[in-house]
Amino acid sequence: MKKVSIVSLGCAKNLVHSENMMGILQKHGYELCDDYSEAEAIIINTCGFINSAKEESINTILEMANYKEDKCQVLIVMGCMVQKYPEELAEGLPEVDVFLGTGSYLDIADILDNYTKEQGQMVEIADTWEKESDEAQPRVITTPKSYAYLRISEGCDNNCTYCVIPQMTGPYRSRSIESIVTEAQDLAAQGISEIILVAQDTTYYGYDLSGRFLLADLLKELNKIDGLRWIRILYAYPNNFDDELIETIASLHKVCKYLDIPLQHGTDKILRKMNRKITVQEIESLIAKLRAKMPDITLRSTFITGFPSETEEDFAELLAFLEKVQLERVGAFAYSREEGTAAALMPEQIPSQTAERRAELLMEEQYDIMYHCHEKRLGQKCLVKVDELSEDIDGLLLCRSMSEAPDVDPYILVYNDFTHQIGDYFWVKITALDEYDMIGEIVNDDELAE
Repeated sequence: MKKVSIVSLGCAKNLVHSENMMGILQKHGYELCDDYSEAEAIIINTCGFINSAKEESINTILEMANYKEDKCQVLIVMGCMVQKYPEELAEGLPEVDVFLGTGSYLDIADILDNYTKEQGQMVEIADTWEKESDEAQPRVITTPKSYAYLRISEGCDNNCTYCVIPQMTGPYRSRSIESIVTEAQDLAAQGISEIILVAQDTTYYGYDLSGRFLLADLLKELNKIDGLRWIRILYAYPNNFDDELIETIASLHKVCKYLDIPLQHGTDKILRKMNRKITVQEIESLIAKLRAKMPDITLRSTFITGFPSETEEDFAELLAFLEKVQLERVGAFAYSREEGTAAALMPEQIPSQTAERRAELLMEEQYDIMYHCHEKRLGQKCLVKVDELSEDIDGLLLCRSMSEAPDVDPYILVYNDFTHQIGDYFWVKITALDEYDMIGEIVNDDELAE
C-alpha cells in the first residue's frame, strides 16, 4: 500500500495537523494522491466543533467509503470528532477500518504500516497528549505558496460553556519560541512570505511555560526572520492583551495591523453565561486602545446568536454593539447545543430557527458596516500580495493586503494583469467596490511617490 489521500476538514489548526501527516507519510515512502479512486488508503481528519461540522464530517466519511469499491483498502477517520464520539462512530460506521483521536496523528505512518484487515476495526483514543508537532516534523504545505499557517500551541484552558474543544484537544500546551522560530525559518526558506499564527487562543501563548504571556516575545523573534514579510495573528482571545503586546504589534513592521479577536457577544449577561470572563466595557476599551495605537488596524471577530436565554432585547443590544464598534470583518454562527457542555444543560434554550434567523440578520447589518469601511478605502494605496490566479477570467488576480486574511475576508481584485504570479507583491489603488470584494489598479512608481 503506497498511495494515500488525506481529506482535511474544519479549521486552519486542523489543516496543520493534516499537513504534518502528509509530510510524515511522504517520509515513510507513501505517495500522496489527489485522486480518491486511485488511493489505497484514505484518511479523513474530522472536525467536531458544532453540529454542521459534524454533519459535514459524517457525509464526507460516507462519501469516501464508496471508494472502497475501487482501490481503497483502508479507511481511517481521525481527529476532533473521533476524540469526542469514538464508540458511537465505531458502532455506526462499520465501513471505517481505523478510528484515531487527536493525539495519534504523528503516529499515522506506523499505524498504516502495521494495520491489517485481520485486526478488524481499530479504535485508538489517547486520554493524554504526550506527542506534539514541532519543527522536526516534516510537513507538506497545501495552501498557496504565498502563505502558511503556523500552529503555536495545542489545546485550550478557557472552558467557555458552549465549547467542546478542551475535551477534544486537552489542556493548553505551548511550543517553545525556539521551535516556532525554527519552523518559521524553514517556511521562509521555502519561499513563503506570510505566516499566520494559529492556536485555540494565541494571546494565551507561553503562559503554561512561564506564568506570563509570551506572544510579544515570539513576535519580536519572528520579525527578525529574513524572507518573511507579513506575520498575521488569528484567534486572539480578548482577555490577554496587555500594553506590551499592543505596543509590539504596533511597532513591528512585519506584523500585520490586523487582529482576529473572537468576542462572541455584545451583552454582559450572555458573556457571563458563556464564561468569557470579560465585560462589554472591557471589550470596547480594548478596541479603543488598539485603534488609538494603530489607526489603520483591521479588526475581525465572530459572534454566536441564539445562546441560551438570549432574548430579542439581548440580540438588539448585540446589534447596537456592532453598530457602535464598527468592526471591519465579522462572522456569525447560530448557537449549536453540544453534548457535554455546560451550555447544553442551561434552561431557556433558543429554537434553532430563531438562532439562525438572528445570525442572518446580524450578517445583513454587518454587510452595511463592512461596505462603509470599504468606501473609506476608495482612493487609498496599499501593498497587496497575489494569492490566486482566477480560473475563470484571464488576467484576474485575487489579492490580499495586510488588512485581509485568507479564506474568510474579501479579496482585492486586480484585472488585466498578465505579469504577476502567486506570491508577488505590488502596490494598488482601491478604485471601486464589488459586492463583497474591492477592486484595485496597479500603481506605478511615480504614482506611489505622490
